Amino acid sequence: MLGKGGEDKFANCCHAPIHGHAAASYCRPRPRRRRLHSAQNQLLSRSRSSDAAFLSRGVVGPASPSHGQWRRRSRRVQIAQFFFFRLPILLVPPWKLEAGAHPFLESLRLRLHSAACYDSVVVSVPRQSENSDTLLGNGVVGILAETANMWERRAPLTPSHCARLLLGGGKRGTGVNRIIVQPSTKRIHHDAQYEDVGCEISKDLSECGLIIGIKQPKLEMILPHRAYGFFSHTHKAQKENMPLLDEILEKRVSLFDYELIAGDDGKRLLAFGKFAGRAGLIDFLHGLGQRYLSLGYSTPFLSLGQSHMYPSLAAAKAAVIAIGEEIATFGLPSGICPIVFVFTGTGNVSQGAQEIFKLLPHSFVDAGKLPELSAARSLSQHPQSSKRVFQLYGCVVSSRDMVTPKDPTRCFNKADYYAHPEHYKPVFHERIAPYASAIVNCMYWERRFPRLLSIDQLQQLMKNGCPLVGISDITCDIGGSIEFVNKSTSIERPFFRYDPCTNSCHDDMEGNGVICLAVDILPTEFSKEASQHFGDILSKFVARLASAKELLELPSHLRKACIAHAGRLTSLYEYIPRMRKTIIELPPAPTNLLPDKKYNSLVSLSGHLFDKFLINEALDIIETAGGSFHLIRCDVGQSIDDMSYSELEVGADDTATLDKIIDSLTSLANAHGDPNARREIELSLKIGKVNECGTDDSMAKEGSKVLILGAGRVCRPAAEFLASYSNIFSSSAYDHDIDQIHVIVASLYQKDAEETIDGIRNATAAQLDVADIKNLSNLVSQMKKHLVTASYVDESMSKLEQSAEGAGVTILCEMGLDPGIDHMMSMKMIDEAHSRKGKIKSFTSFCGGLPSPASANNPLAYKFSWSPAGAIRAGRNPAVYKFHGEIIHVDGDKLYESAKRLRLPELPAFALEHLPNRNSLMYGDLYGISKEASTVYRATLRFSEIMATFAKIGFFDAASHPLLQQTTRPTYRDFLVELFNACNISTTARKEYSEVSGGQDGELISRLLSFGHCKDKEIAAKTVKTIKFLGLYEETQIPENCSSAFDVICQRMEQRMAYIHNEQDMVLLHHEVEVEYPDGRPTEKHQATLLEFGKVENGRPTTAMALTVGIPAAIGALLLLQNKIQKKGVIRPLEPEIYIPGKCKSNQTPLVAYGYRTQQRRWVADTCV
Repeated sequence: MLGKGGEDKFANCCHAPIHGHAAASYCRPRPRRRRLHSAQNQLLSRSRSSDAAFLSRGVVGPASPSHGQWRRRSRRVQIAQFFFFRLPILLVPPWKLEAGAHPFLESLRLRLHSAACYDSVVVSVPRQSENSDTLLGNGVVGILAETANMWERRAPLTPSHCARLLLGGGKRGTGVNRIIVQPSTKRIHHDAQYEDVGCEISKDLSECGLIIGIKQPKLEMILPHRAYGFFSHTHKAQKENMPLLDEILEKRVSLFDYELIAGDDGKRLLAFGKFAGRAGLIDFLHGLGQRYLSLGYSTPFLSLGQSHMYPSLAAAKAAVIAIGEEIATFGLPSGICPIVFVFTGTGNVSQGAQEIFKLLPHSFVDAGKLPELSAARSLSQHPQSSKRVFQLYGCVVSSRDMVTPKDPTRCFNKADYYAHPEHYKPVFHERIAPYASAIVNCMYWERRFPRLLSIDQLQQLMKNGCPLVGISDITCDIGGSIEFVNKSTSIERPFFRYDPCTNSCHDDMEGNGVICLAVDILPTEFSKEASQHFGDILSKFVARLASAKELLELPSHLRKACIAHAGRLTSLYEYIPRMRKTIIELPPAPTNLLPDKKYNSLVSLSGHLFDKFLINEALDIIETAGGSFHLIRCDVGQSIDDMSYSELEVGADDTATLDKIIDSLTSLANAHGDPNARREIELSLKIGKVNECGTDDSMAKEGSKVLILGAGRVCRPAAEFLASYSNIFSSSAYDHDIDQIHVIVASLYQKDAEETIDGIRNATAAQLDVADIKNLSNLVSQMKKHLVTASYVDESMSKLEQSAEGAGVTILCEMGLDPGIDHMMSMKMIDEAHSRKGKIKSFTSFCGGLPSPASANNPLAYKFSWSPAGAIRAGRNPAVYKFHGEIIHVDGDKLYESAKRLRLPELPAFALEHLPNRNSLMYGDLYGISKEASTVYRATLRFSEIMATFAKIGFFDAASHPLLQQTTRPTYRDFLVELFNACNISTTARKEYSEVSGGQDGELISRLLSFGHCKDKEIAAKTVKTIKFLGLYEETQIPENCSSAFDVICQRMEQRMAYIHNEQDMVLLHHEVEVEYPDGRPTEKHQATLLEFGKVENGRPTTAMALTVGIPAAIGALLLLQNKIQKKGVIRPLEPEIYIPGKCKSNQTPLVAYGYRTQQRRWVADTCV
């Protein structure tokens, strides 16, 4: 290295001047001549250094081209290598070459500018800011306290590692001089243990030049101008981690990612794979004992705890050995034997799992021998058999056991399979799974490969009597190679039970199906050993990282692991911004995303794209030729041995350019993919075409995909409906059947989306900021995608009409409950009447979301599932409707007073009231009945009659109230008295009310009546009861965040009128239509009523409102997928092609069939003449 630690050698010239207190730790007074002489010697010793050739950000000096001419990495490296290996190299920051610089450098600058000086070259490096407070290379290391997960107890360095580093640094004056450890009470090694070896304990890491951890730190904890080491998960341009990368770049942090530190053989040096395998199998054996017990069998596995329950790995192994001895001595019940463990993969994860398995009495068998165990199973499971079995069986399978070529004349070839998985079909479910008791999944998988086990395959296996009891998916690949492992689990609750018969997930161990383990933080269960193993390797690099002030001072394997430095991405990772710009959070299918290019082609690249940085070369080829690209799909290998896969839509202005790009990419693939080579193929290429619809023909059979934006309550019912539609509909009812629908639920927060799809097959979660979609019209036009929404058609939506029609897409709006189902019910009744030559005389519609009668257990008989403010404001909107030919206008302030009672003969227990719902007249126009109907009335349903009283008291006034602006906070009782005082009542009445406000109910009732707030005594009594229920009479101070009467009432309602666990809501929709006939037939009255209750399944509540909004939206999407809706542009569900959809297996409409099948919905429809 050019300079070390605190010595003021020439390396310090490569940095910004040192200011303030930091200078003392960097510099020691030395004679200038000695320093310069030392610097010259070091510089000359660097001649022909291959390390310097890595300086990809450098530019050649005064007589050379400008920096802009060396922009592309491929050109930079070639030219840099040409010069670096032939000329003496001097590393000098460019700002040191200015006139007036150091005398030695000034003379050097003059020499370099002389015409004769062509045997040297000056290379500049990225300059730190002049006012930078960078502490890089100061020898002070910080260790972060892990905050990412409750169970994360690992540390990057143990106290013993720290002791060795401090001892070495102290002797030589280089490397690590200090280690500051952030305090943590859950870290596997206590703070005192670090203090004992000389570490400092402090939350403040501002003095550290290098800060290391295991998981990503919080963004606000990242300090500028430092070096950081942790698993960042950013080099694949993972969207969820891009804010972290942006923070790193903005703060000019040097980011070293452990995942990218590889040896000369290309294999990762820092990993926890074996610990994941060990913990994963022990935890699975723990659950296996419980599962067998639920099936009626006691086994030694029942006495084994989870990995984290043991103080060490050795203790856990001893426990496994103990149950192994019990198996060898007393055996296992014959009814569950032979027990066969199938291990997928041969990497570190699989090796760790097998290491634990081998502690038990066992025999390994080849995959081809598994059928022979089936006969033994049949014999041992004879009802009268008491034979015990004294060992387990293991079988390790690889890809050749999982797939076979579709062409029967061909043999399996691993390299060909990785390059062309579409040429192979899955056989694991036929050759391996029928004989497995447990599957331990340790293999990496990508979507382009056949699944190890699908839901349909498991269902068939269970019908055939497969002995499979459980899955230990140590890879935790959600919805991946094992399709029904569709959610991750936690250390505290490591299992869920999947029932293939009902395609459902359950949290218990009892019942049909298989148990599944999918914990994604398994290595931390052996925190002590995992930290020791990790630190043994990391400690070898810490000294270099702690003392290096520039990347050039580091060995190549550390430089390659640096993603960002000095505010910029290093050259090997310059592809990240390009991927960020082109990656879309949509289903993995090409979508004709390059409309500005006339000629497009689909290019599939597979191989070592990232670990060997071939993706850079491929993208450079496209851009250099003048083409453009859009990254459609990207699956990145999880280890150095795994290959990655990317699909790009490549565009060009003419066929010649496109052909040139394809030829160059083909040449690149051929150069790295010699099939005769003994190593694996590094890069393979597949060329497809994008058809007129913007989709690749080869992917057309993968099924349709639906993107759901948002992860609120209504999203889950929609996702469930679409994912299971084939069980509802008869395929013969459709002209274009869909094999399956894949649902993508996208939310700003990935966790919310994952919770929404929990337990749903054919569904994945994605992170997507909906605010990014600024121009919906352009999105619809360019991507040619249909849109379904439950929202009203407002002015902004209406403006999309022309662009949507031009693009040939449908924007189906108002496809929820109200509006939505009410439209469809109304139009069905109206169209049927018109088809019989009738005319609509009267149309009335009532709809409301209410608590179920059992849950309406408060004086208002109402509850809120979110803030009450929205519901109350809705009751303050003005309304207009037509009644017996007269247009009635209702002012918003008088809306609650206009409430009328409603009694339905079919529902005699419901005491309801209704309020007019905004503009009813527009619906007469929409339904085509304005000219014939003398009554057009739409209303909102409520249980209570006393909201008008609260309005009169003044609780709905949103203006700031003077009493709530005072420093001393009033009580609720004081504020209630003040509201009455503000009313137009006499001074005597005010005094009387103040005296009785805390008195008997009868007195309060009489005062309410005398003030004119209530119509009758019954309503006044309900009002008093409600006031007391809400605590509005209490001597409790009002919170400071309440500044108006409206804030006060909303705050109390939200506290005391919220749904509690397992309480049901309900939705009631009721239509009444009077039909007249011109031929003398009597007037008919038609009624249609929809009543829906919320439900709780497997401990998960779903509201009736969510069901009745989400499912209609999903039905709209399904009809569009089936091409049943022909109309383009912005539409509502007013056409028969929408409200009379295809029949289901039960010969019902989709909504009824869905409710009958899973929601126990009842649909009440009566026609009264």
